[in-house]
Amino acid sequence: MWQHWAVHPFRRDDALRRLADEDFDVLVIGGGVTGAGVALDAASRGLRTALVEKGDFASGTSSKSSKMIHGGIRYLQQREFRLVYENLSERQRLLDNAPHLVTPLPFLIPLFGRDGVVSKTVARSYSSALWMYDLTGGLRIGERHREVDKDEALAHLPTLNTEHLVAGFLYFDARADDARLTLELLRTAAFEYGAAIVNYSPVTRLTMGADGGADGAIVRPVGGEAEELRIRAKVVVNATGVWADAIRALDEGADPHAIRPAKGVHITVPAERLPCDIAAVIPVPKDKRSIFVVSWPGTDLVYLGTTDTDYTGPLDDPACTPEDVDYLLEAANNVTTSHLTRADVTGVWAGLRPLLARPTKGQHVSERTSDLSRRHTVRVSAHGVVTVTGGKLTTYRKMAQDTVDAVVTHLGESPRRRRCVTKSLPLIGATTRTRDPVARAQPQARLLGRYGTEAAAVLAVAAGRPELLEPAVAGLPYTGAELVYAAREEMAQTLDDVLTRRTRATIQRAHASMDAASEVAALIAPDMGWDDREAADQAARYVESAQKELLTAGLDLP
Repeated sequence: MWQHWAVHPFRRDDALRRLADEDFDVLVIGGGVTGAGVALDAASRGLRTALVEKGDFASGTSSKSSKMIHGGIRYLQQREFRLVYENLSERQRLLDNAPHLVTPLPFLIPLFGRDGVVSKTVARSYSSALWMYDLTGGLRIGERHREVDKDEALAHLPTLNTEHLVAGFLYFDARADDARLTLELLRTAAFEYGAAIVNYSPVTRLTMGADGGADGAIVRPVGGEAEELRIRAKVVVNATGVWADAIRALDEGADPHAIRPAKGVHITVPAERLPCDIAAVIPVPKDKRSIFVVSWPGTDLVYLGTTDTDYTGPLDDPACTPEDVDYLLEAANNVTTSHLTRADVTGVWAGLRPLLARPTKGQHVSERTSDLSRRHTVRVSAHGVVTVTGGKLTTYRKMAQDTVDAVVTHLGESPRRRRCVTKSLPLIGATTRTRDPVARAQPQARLLGRYGTEAAAVLAVAAGRPELLEPAVAGLPYTGAELVYAAREEMAQTLDDVLTRRTRATIQRAHASMDAASEVAALIAPDMGWDDREAADQAARYVESAQKELLTAGLDLP
């Protein structure tokens, strides 16, 4: 662990000094889940690895997904059988390597019909798809799909409209807190394998060696002592997701337009208004899609999503619009008696998926982003910059493996000799105690599901300060100890980092998080190095940002 190092592996000032002083084999640009996976894969193969992120870790797509680790049943309809097989293989590896972060989740597919009878064609279609899903790899989770009657369907989602509800299917996938998964990948790379990792350090340009190949980058750390910092590396990896074209432009001198962003929006509502104890897949008849209704563990909330629309606005600030909110509310109200309105929404988030603009050979370009493939590609430019694009949360590890294979080859080595080890590499904190009934009954069970074996370190923050074991945001379980731990050990730099990504308070209960902003800022100020004025400024900036997000979505402020 970090005590054996001359510097703290996950402290920003120490990481910045390392970036300036050391030479690296690999520089990864991008601190989302793909970049985090690349950093861990490279470092665990023995490559000297650095990673820089222009904002906070996972502040883009990787904190704004549907938080599903799944194969993707709908990809079977697109005949993407190999993709589903790969997704389900990666799902199982995550369940094995990060059991504290990734957990199985049952999904309900309600079946509707007329006069108590469901269409045989519809039922047969679902049954065939679910059998194929199980046989493609879904059975690895230890459960197979099954048909349920009307009463069991209602037990899981009680406000389903009973007028046309006939029965349903249950199948099994998995879930994860996407932002925390990304963070723990980065912490594993830093603590266990010595990677130098830093946030809030945007790349301003790439540097070129005498042979014309990229040999590093210039970054401008936000709030750092140096205005600019040069990082020396043999290979540069562009793992920036929807921003990949911008980094490629620094390398190639022109905008390649390889990414077609698609916007996905989710909303949070109280479980008392839309009770659901697992996850449900509900149809959106007007555009022949489905959305999820998902219970949020440890809270009395559920979330709905996602939309899937073309996006052409600013990449740094995708907005949830009133139309997005209404789309999701209408979809839920179409099959339930909940009669949800905008007044029920307690949080929103909007993210961009980095879909590939160009189809693979023989495919046609769909007008619907939901029809575009979630496959990924890895390419090496004339200057030796390795760019990975496309993909999805579930397959980040395979994307990273393919990327680092390309890096190793570019370094003149054989991927067979410098093998990938992440297929069976536990993430920091990994423990199967999260599946033990006795452990789940203990008071610290929720912390086990967020921190694993590091839960004890979080609890230690509250030693002599029992008030830190109390919830810090009304209606949510996050304690003061977790907030202080984020400031001390998880490289949080702003109040927004703590309330939006180290915890998920902002997207769960935006109003309550705004109410708590000043107290939370004061609580973490000593560990963040803030004086009273800076703490007040952090709270004000956070509240302003949260208010803007709600107002843009057409939601009222308290």
